[in-house]
Amino acid sequence: MRCLACATPGRRALALSLVGGGLLATEVRSQEGPAAGLPLEEQLQVCAGCHGEDGNAVESGVPSLAGQPALALTNQLIYFRERLRRNEVMTPQAQGLSDEEIQALAAHYAEQALEPPEGEPDEAMMERGRELARQHRCASCHRTDFSGHEQMPRLAHQREDYLVQAMRAYRERTRGGPDTTMVDILRNVDDAEIEALAHFLAHYERG
Repeated sequence: MRCLACATPGRRALALSLVGGGLLATEVRSQEGPAAGLPLEEQLQVCAGCHGEDGNAVESGVPSLAGQPALALTNQLIYFRERLRRNEVMTPQAQGLSDEEIQALAAHYAEQALEPPEGEPDEAMMERGRELARQHRCASCHRTDFSGHEQMPRLAHQREDYLVQAMRAYRERTRGGPDTTMVDILRNVDDAEIEALAHFLAHYERG
């Protein structure tokens, strides 16, 4: 299945237009999140409550932010702030953050090292996941090592439970956000296939 996002100039233009000038930022916000206006170090402590001190999440269903491309993180925070993507935790958290604060947070987490998961991978699941990743051409957007780039998030070594949760949300059209590429890709992918993909990506090692 072809990944249309990589070939769509408009998606890249949207990503860049959200930053630099605050084109979507509103002048007045009725409610600000707990991190808005704080120094970066204090903002990071707010984030650490769920995403870990160094961006490696330890809570079930919470994504690790360490090693993610800065633009991917920037986009998601702006989507939450502008309510283009709604989440009961992150939408309130992002309220009131300026473009500059968002970019500083994203740059910090992009520089952190993402830790691989503990435990040995299941070989059968790895083989099935590898085949599914090839079939759906995941590498065409997320790179051959699944490290992501620019607006494309890193998948390699992301928490397995979060990957399952995110892919199911895309399939069920409950994740939200302005881009529907992943909805189309995962439309007919069943739970067993999602679990195999998530296992492969979480445990991925080049070679």
